[in-house]
Amino acid sequence: MLSRCLSTAGCIFFMLVFLNAQPSSGQYRIQLGEQQLSSFLRYDSLRLPLVSAHRGGRYIPGFPENALETFAFTLSHCFAIIECDVSLTKDSMLVMMHDNTLERTTTGSGSVQEKNWQELKQLHLKDDFGDSTAFKIPLLDSVLSWARQRAILTVDVKRGVPFERVVAAIEKYKVEDYAVVITYNAADAKRVYELNPNLMISATIRNMEEWQRIEQTGIPAANLIAFTGTREAEPALFEFLHSKGIQCIVGTMGNLDQMAKARGPQVYEQLIIHGADILSTDFPQQTNEAIQGVTPKSTYRKTFIQKY
Repeated sequence: MLSRCLSTAGCIFFMLVFLNAQPSSGQYRIQLGEQQLSSFLRYDSLRLPLVSAHRGGRYIPGFPENALETFAFTLSHCFAIIECDVSLTKDSMLVMMHDNTLERTTTGSGSVQEKNWQELKQLHLKDDFGDSTAFKIPLLDSVLSWARQRAILTVDVKRGVPFERVVAAIEKYKVEDYAVVITYNAADAKRVYELNPNLMISATIRNMEEWQRIEQTGIPAANLIAFTGTREAEPALFEFLHSKGIQCIVGTMGNLDQMAKARGPQVYEQLIIHGADILSTDFPQQTNEAIQGVTPKSTYRKTFIQKY
C-alpha cells in the first residue's frame, strides 16, 4: 500500500489516478532530430512543463524501478522523461541499478560491483513492495537502444562508473538527442562536456555559488538544465536561470511528493507556476495529471510528442 495520506483531498486524487493506472493502448513517444534536444529543453515563453519519472516510475505493484517494462508502463499513461541509474559490475558491464547492493530491488544479495553480469542476469527484479517480478536487470545498452525515437533519458551515473564509458555508449547508440547526463558537481559537468560538447547535462545549481562554479567551466547554457534541489528554490534563482535560457528541475521525490499527497495536486501546479519546468517525481502519472491546468494549450513542443 502507498503510505497513508494526510488529507482527504490529496488521498482521493492519488488513489483515483492510481486505480485508473491500467495499461492503455499505445505509448507516448517523442521524436527529435539532430541537435533538437537542446532546443526542446531550452527555457522560453513556450516551454512545456514536464515530469521526470524518478527511476522510471516507482510504487507501482508488479513494476520495479529501473526496468524497461516499467519505463514502458509509465509511457503508456503519460509522457515523461525517464530518469535511470547506471552501475558497474565486476566485469565492467553497465547495468541499471540504483543501490550499491542487490537486496532491496532484486532476488539476489551482496554488492553490485562484486558480481559479474552472468550472475546478475539470473536474478529477478522486485517491486517497491518487495514482491518478485518476472523482469530482469537491463543493461545500459538495452535502455539506450530502446530510447531512440521514443523517450528522453536522464542518466544518473553512480559513483565508480566512468563517465567515459557512459558517454561512449550514448554515442554508440546515437542517442545524443535522447540522453541527458546527470552530474552533481562542476568538475563532473565539465568532464562530460569535454567528452562530448553536444550532450545535454543536468547540473546541480541550488544557489548562485553553484551557478558560478558551473559558469567557470565554460559549458554553454544551451547544454544545461539545472537541478535546483528537492525543495522549491527561491524565485530569484528560477528567474536568473530562465534569463539564461536554462530550464529548472525540482526533485519532488520524497518530501514534496508526500506534501502533494497530504495537501492535494495543487502542490505540483504551484511549483510550475513559481518557476519549476520539470518535476522529478516518484508518481509521474499523478504529477502529469496535476500540471495539465498550467500547461500551455499551444506550444510547438507538443508536436514532438505523440501516442503510438
